[in-house]
Amino acid sequence: MSMTDPIADMLTRIRNGCMARLERVDMPNSNLKLNVAKLMKEHGYISNYRVVKDDRQGILRIFLKYQDGKPVILGLKRISKPGRRHYAGKNDIAKVRAGYGMAVVSTSKGVMTDAQAREQGVGGEVICAIW
Repeated sequence: MSMTDPIADMLTRIRNGCMARLERVDMPNSNLKLNVAKLMKEHGYISNYRVVKDDRQGILRIFLKYQDGKPVILGLKRISKPGRRHYAGKNDIAKVRAGYGMAVVSTSKGVMTDAQAREQGVGGEVICAIW
């Protein structure tokens, strides 16, 4: 079965896993998903991630993080979709939840957060928002 939006699938698996209080969620691996997971770990939204080898592209295993029995991730939203891409210039990247969340931006210098993109003075495709 072909998937038209693998990033939306990733965010939905994480959202559903948090609501079900799962320890971890598994999904097919890709470089973009790996970069998003890396940013989520760096900013404390997940406890860890790991790539499990298989006969295909591999499985990305994300270990969810909870604090006092509640998920650390309060919300995930896909911004740029396959049917309607959302690009923002260096001056147009909006803050998520007044700076309490983060947006993941795919730039010419790689995948980074909205704060890093503003700092480096680059714009790009706003992939998703996490808070």
